Amino acid sequence: MNLDDLVRLRRARDAMDRDYAQPLDVAALARVALMSPGHFSRSFRAAYGESPYTYLMTRRIERAKALLRRGDLSVTEVCFAVGCTSLGTFSSRFSELVGMAPSVYRQRTDRAAAEPPSCVVRHATRPIRNREAPAAEPF
Repeated sequence: MNLDDLVRLRRARDAMDRDYAQPLDVAALARVALMSPGHFSRSFRAAYGESPYTYLMTRRIERAKALLRRGDLSVTEVCFAVGCTSLGTFSSRFSELVGMAPSVYRQRTDRAAAEPPSCVVRHATRPIRNREAPAAEPF
């Protein structure tokens, strides 16, 4: 692959990173890269090891995880905010990439945010040795 093709592919990848919430398809991305759709798909896979669709969905799921951790949007709102048009496809891809459904991910992050980190709990409940205890004031 020549350097000019890599520059064009990078331009398309940057467009996916920036405009992930927009309706992007291979033809639109190929136009950004100044390539035919077939050549773009083959070149993208050769350069980055995954198809343009897989790369775009991975970026969308990364953004969806951040929005779900924020907690102010429903799963459906997150789905549409990251550019997916089908809640079923979004949930399937999310589960495939993250290992759990979006609603479960959201519940777990809500619970994790409510609990202090275990290192803080251990430090706060750590027993105090006699020599570490503050000296009692004389009467």
